[in-house]
Amino acid sequence: MRDADSWPRCRDAAAVPPDAAPAGLGDRIAGLRTRLAEFDRAVVCFSGGVDSGYLLAEAARALGDRATALTAVSPSLAPEERAGAARLARHLGVRHVLVETHELDDARYASNPVNRCYFCKLEVYSVAVAEAARLGAVHVLDGFNADDRGDHRPGRLAARGQGVRSPLDEAGFGKADIREAARRLALPVWDKPALACLSSRFPYGTAITPDRLARVAAGERVLRELGFRVCRVRFHDATARVEVEPHEIPRLRSAGVRAEVLRRLRDAGFARVTVDPRGYRQGSLNEGVPGAGGEAPVRLSNGPDGPGGAGGAPDEAL
Repeated sequence: MRDADSWPRCRDAAAVPPDAAPAGLGDRIAGLRTRLAEFDRAVVCFSGGVDSGYLLAEAARALGDRATALTAVSPSLAPEERAGAARLARHLGVRHVLVETHELDDARYASNPVNRCYFCKLEVYSVAVAEAARLGAVHVLDGFNADDRGDHRPGRLAARGQGVRSPLDEAGFGKADIREAARRLALPVWDKPALACLSSRFPYGTAITPDRLARVAAGERVLRELGFRVCRVRFHDATARVEVEPHEIPRLRSAGVRAEVLRRLRDAGFARVTVDPRGYRQGSLNEGVPGAGGEAPVRLSNGPDGPGGAGGAPDEAL
């Protein structure tokens, strides 16, 4: 079960008063549980985040030892995320399978086109389906949900092609539903910030390599160790473009923190560090991608202080 020191960045669900429950949440939970109970065996694609974590918890509740968690391990998964997924699976008492995936061996993925996620998910879901067959499971499940429909998600085509089911989406769960339902189960990741794979830190067209992924992972580790709970290091060649929550930008710029960030990100291989003055925005590198939704398109350009946005204030040197 849970080690008290294993979840330092999550609030205690019991200590946080619930927000107004999303309308109809009880019905959606009941519908999800009915769906899951219909499966004989299932493999849950499990990153360790709140979406797949909640789905895994409900699958374990419905199926017991007939539910298996599967985490795809590659250079695009930060080591801390792999360790966190393993802790959560142990916390839930669920069998956890770690499988190596090799999406970086696919030049179509490594060249980082706009549909990069399709080639990633094609690899991941192919491996998951093969592992499910080995375990005698017919169904492979993922944590896609109703709110994900509005973002740029080329990986959905791969999911459909591999027959992957998305029970949260089928039951009508959005992000707020998932967090509240996970809070009710006292899952230690119920309020964990969203954290996409490390390849999402690269502007489309910028080649992805293991070394570059490691540099991004090291940069974000620095920020988290300094207490920035929500953060991104966007890769722009020699420039690290930092995003933190808007209210955290003054702390990032404070003398002691600024010096530590500059020193350690330079140690990670970045010659320059800039700050996006608009702060963290989920999927900021999808801005301007047709069908991605979200804010008005922003074109990034390389100015004297690194990348800047034509649709907002240019990035500023840290």
